[in-house]
Amino acid sequence: MKYMDGTQIEVGDNVLISGMYKGLVVADIDGDRYSADYPRERWGCLQTGVMIDTDIGGLVHYEQISLENEKIELVSRA
Repeated sequence: MKYMDGTQIEVGDNVLISGMYKGLVVADIDGDRYSADYPRERWGCLQTGVMIDTDIGGLVHYEQISLENEKIELVSRA
């Protein structure tokens, strides 16, 4: 999955959602990369997208189509 500017989303990225909410990418399902706390065995069933641990609603699953409605921006990379 990619940010709107074409940059690849990676596990460990700190992001800004809709210009006001913070989040941490904890799983890149498309790239088959998962953080230790969010393993493939638990979240791989989603098949596409990314999981972001947000300060607005906890863990949220986003797919590429989600980026048409919510702007997700890279703040910093781990």
